[in-house]
Amino acid sequence: MSRENPVRLTKDCVMDLRHLGLPVRDERRSQQFYADYFGFDPATARQCEDGTVIIRNAYGFHLALHPVGHVEPSPTFLHAGFHAADPADVRALMERMDADGVTIVERNDEPAYVAFKCLDPDGHRMEVAWEPPAAR
Repeated sequence: MSRENPVRLTKDCVMDLRHLGLPVRDERRSQQFYADYFGFDPATARQCEDGTVIIRNAYGFHLALHPVGHVEPSPTFLHAGFHAADPADVRALMERMDADGVTIVERNDEPAYVAFKCLDPDGHRMEVAWEPPAAR
């Protein structure tokens, strides 16, 4: 779903996914991870009364990082995904993350699908993928 083609619920109401809430043990470490690899800007951070820190990227997507003492493992299929503009971007980021010691849990490199899934510092699965426009 793109911003150019959002779901229209009614004549006047458009629905668009705008944030993801994640439980985290160390919000500063998580902010740094998402800044380093996914373009979220720590300068946009704002703290809520409950301790949740919200940061956003250049496209207006918000991550709500909620502090907890323990993060339960998620089912292996549960993940969030980022779309890359080019397959080379996926490969380059995966190589960089791999070199930095980020755990890569899945790799795909096919003509019509280049992707990987990694674990963030709290074990949340994040996918970075590219598909040709006709496949989307």
